[in-house]
Amino acid sequence: MKTMKLGSSNLQVPVIAVGCMRIKNLTKPHAERFIKTALDEGANFFDHADIYGGGTCEEIFAEAINMNSSIREKIILQSKCGIVPGRMFDFSKEHILESVDGSLKRLKTDYLDILLLHRPDSLVEPEEVAEAFDRLQSSGKVRNFGVSNHNPMQIQLLKKSLKQPLVANQLQLSITNATMISYGIHVNMLDESAVDRDGGVLDFCRINDITIQPWSPFQYGFFEGVFLDNDKFPELNAKINEIAAKYEVTNTTIAISWILRHPAHMQPVTGTVNVNRLKDCIKAADICLTREEWYEIYRAAGNKLP
Repeated sequence: MKTMKLGSSNLQVPVIAVGCMRIKNLTKPHAERFIKTALDEGANFFDHADIYGGGTCEEIFAEAINMNSSIREKIILQSKCGIVPGRMFDFSKEHILESVDGSLKRLKTDYLDILLLHRPDSLVEPEEVAEAFDRLQSSGKVRNFGVSNHNPMQIQLLKKSLKQPLVANQLQLSITNATMISYGIHVNMLDESAVDRDGGVLDFCRINDITIQPWSPFQYGFFEGVFLDNDKFPELNAKINEIAAKYEVTNTTIAISWILRHPAHMQPVTGTVNVNRLKDCIKAADICLTREEWYEIYRAAGNKLP
């Protein structure tokens, strides 16, 4: 698989990350097969969070991969913290440190390659985050840091106190959820697509060498369902299928390749635990859509050009 530099770090990572949020639904044999398939395809970047499955996803992953020091050297592990489900968001020093220790224990490893702060905490004190990051870095427990679902000003606020660069920002993006792209096309226009909903996060991350990791690349709305093979999106599916036939790949491959075609060099995070669909996602790394094809898909999703 093609690799890319993750943000301003020295990490070379696959252009596609394997999301592990749904691994809790697999039996151990199926989880083993899923992880082996990813590794065989060169997809050795695994994305976790302390809340996925209440922590069980990290445990299942470690068991399925038979974690040991030899295997650990061959994979890249990312996890997230900061969400206390149904109650609050918590970026306190104590919570961050405890969360990382919990993830390390469940993953049966001594360190994370990347730790992301999962969702913005309105009560965040950047100085506390900085203390936590310093301790995690000096102890060797975390090597790189980033955020998830953060806008530019929230990132700037953190950076004011942090010594470490933020190398990634995980954000929702798909063909049908592309407001971070659309508002840049409709600059100064009097229509809904011109609304800046994220503070220009796409360009901000490009300028500051922060890799955007799109999550839910097949979803429309907020977990309302997938747009592929969905009767609600006939024009989009017709166009995707047409282009998929040209490249002799599936519609899944084209949906991911649409994200990869953007010059921001994003790293999509898959969510599937279906082995064949994972392979289709990974094939997108070898497809480069033309400019015309990218815009055809964009317009077929109902996005208008001024």
